[in-house]
Amino acid sequence: MTALRLARAATGRPRILKFDGCYHGHSDALLVRAGSGGMTLGIADSAGVPDAIAGLTAVARYNSLASVEQCFAAFPGEIAAVIVEPVPANMGVVPPGENFLGELSALTHRHGALLICDEVITGFRLRYGAAYESYRSADPHLLMFGKVIGGGLPIGAVAGRAELMDLLAPLGPVYQAGTLSGNPLSVRAGIETLKILRQPGIYENLESAAARLADGLRMALRQNHQLGCVNRSGSLLTMFIGENNVTDAESARRCDSKRFARIFHRLLERGIYVPPSQFEAMFVSIAHGKAEIDRTIEAADEALRATDDR
Repeated sequence: MTALRLARAATGRPRILKFDGCYHGHSDALLVRAGSGGMTLGIADSAGVPDAIAGLTAVARYNSLASVEQCFAAFPGEIAAVIVEPVPANMGVVPPGENFLGELSALTHRHGALLICDEVITGFRLRYGAAYESYRSADPHLLMFGKVIGGGLPIGAVAGRAELMDLLAPLGPVYQAGTLSGNPLSVRAGIETLKILRQPGIYENLESAAARLADGLRMALRQNHQLGCVNRSGSLLTMFIGENNVTDAESARRCDSKRFARIFHRLLERGIYVPPSQFEAMFVSIAHGKAEIDRTIEAADEALRATDDR
């Protein structure tokens, strides 16, 4: 909410552009084709959101610059910001195509809108810092953080250029406050977590473990003649069932959620608890060593072998 409020105040424009399948919290303006729970339950929007508010949110197709151009053409001079997960994880993990984020950044700047990178999931998870930094041509105006920076406790943060952040009260006219703002317990937990993540080899170990898991899941799919794919970005990954190439929400929706649910339960019976939705991400952590990864691969092979179309 704060990031959007800043963007609208800075530009004087009313509209927001988001991507189908990307999730940015459950504020009214962003519960429009938001992925994750909505995709699992087959609900595109939430009840209780006035049409007048939802109508200010345009929706583009992730990894499609043409659809972004169409939105800017449909609402010339009205879009305050483009908000994007650099690596979406709420339609399952969908890495950005080559140059997509950089070209999106240039396109957004060209139309006088702000680019907001939602790093609530990806920040300090894929690298020490923001994931967008892996895509050097991306140039966001605002960043959103959460999760890792609180060490698992409730927290949210907005970061950006001084001229934008100075719009926040009490320096500027954009109001922001909350019961948990600056909560010392969350902040302290986050500081200690970030200290751990600075230790040498942390991200290399995460990358290695996640790559091992992804390769093992791909092999299990092939060996059991199952249609599907594994998308991975750093320590985030998703095994999609029923679709060989997932690049956006549309292709994610074509996956076989019912078969995935059967696989989930068979994994659970074998002591492996993966996300219960086809559209959620697996999070590999530093607690997952070779033994845990290999056991997961073995269980996935068994679960896929036991799954049929009945």
